[in-house]
Amino acid sequence: MIVGVGIDVVDVERFRVSLERSPGLVDRLFTPREAVRPLASLAARFAAKEALAKALGAPVGMHWHDAEIVSEESGRPLLEIRGSVLAQATDLGVASVHVSLSHDAGIASAVVVLES
Repeated sequence: MIVGVGIDVVDVERFRVSLERSPGLVDRLFTPREAVRPLASLAARFAAKEALAKALGAPVGMHWHDAEIVSEESGRPLLEIRGSVLAQATDLGVASVHVSLSHDAGIASAVVVLES
């Protein structure tokens, strides 16, 4: 059963400007494993975290580092959750988290589906 669905899009250029304006933003939004990714990949990962928040019902107190997008050897993205995000997902009865990322033509996007 579907517990939640979230989608988000990010303008990659606008995201770049935000990162340049606030250099500490990368460390605040991304784990060390994520932070080394190229700009478009970071924008897609940010979109995924925003989509996850929407799927969870925008919980107060969600910590950005408690959601991390990692890649399988095949390149398939996986969303690892812990801490504040895992607590909200557990409260909602989430058993599986699915994520899809894309970036093209200056736009990054992500969809998150939560299943019980």
